[in-house]
Amino acid sequence: MTRLLIDELVLAGFTILGSLMVMTTPSVAIDCNGPYQIVQGQQIATPYCEDNFLGQVAREYGMRVSNREIRQNPNKKQEVCRFMGFDPRVSHICEGYRNYGPRF
Repeated sequence: MTRLLIDELVLAGFTILGSLMVMTTPSVAIDCNGPYQIVQGQQIATPYCEDNFLGQVAREYGMRVSNREIRQNPNKKQEVCRFMGFDPRVSHICEGYRNYGPRF
C-alpha cells in the first residue's frame, strides 16, 4: 500500500470514530426552573438547581459570586446565605447555613 492510501484510511477511520462519539454522547444539559430541576416534565428539588438559583438571587443583591463557587465551596454558600438567606425565595435553601445565635 502506498503511504497516501494509508494516510487516507487513517483519516477516514478517525472521521468515522469522531462521528460515532458525537452521536452517542448523551445530552448533559440540566434544565432548571428556579430551584427545581425538570426531569421527565416534573419539577424536582435538586442541590444543583438550588445552588444555581441561590447564585442568581445573590447576584440580584449585588454579590459577585458564581454558581460554580456556591456549588463547590460550602463556605461561600454559607457566606451568601448569611448575607441574603432571609429572602423568602431562598430561605429553605439556606436553612442549614444561617446563624441564628444561641438558643435558650
